[in-house]
Amino acid sequence: MFFVKTLEHRLTLHPSYFSAQSQAYIEEQLYREQEGKNTGTMLIIAIIDIEDVSEPKVVPGSGLAQYDVSFRAIVWRPFRGEVVDGLVSSVISGGFFVDVGGLAVFVSKALIPPQLKFSVEGSAPSYTDNVDQTIERGTQVRLRIKGIRAEMGQMYAIGSIREDYLGPLMQ
Repeated sequence: MFFVKTLEHRLTLHPSYFSAQSQAYIEEQLYREQEGKNTGTMLIIAIIDIEDVSEPKVVPGSGLAQYDVSFRAIVWRPFRGEVVDGLVSSVISGGFFVDVGGLAVFVSKALIPPQLKFSVEGSAPSYTDNVDQTIERGTQVRLRIKGIRAEMGQMYAIGSIREDYLGPLMQ
């Protein structure tokens, strides 16, 4: 789910950037470091605006200046039970992996409908019912998130397509 959230970040600026354009350097560095960042619980999509930049504090022994920056950003945070669309990145006999933005989701064989069987025939491994549904690398799928695990700077999830209206999306 998408949210607008107020966040804070501490930036350091080298003395060579101390000039009338210091504010522009701070903003540029903030956008470069924070947009697209996976914090482990959410993904920062875009910075909307910068609310406050603190007065600089000199870091002892280095001459660098530290700034505390407060900003508003659009973030995406996945929740258990949420239905999402993603792209299959790999297929193995035990299930398949789906990329949903910055979230890696594994759909195990137990959470795939029984009519879809693992097949290695053809050019790539896939799950297919030999009629109209095939899940292989590059297929778009709709799935429900069953569980999420967050680590420092990474998110992982378990998903299911064993419900109505979930599975490969027809093109």
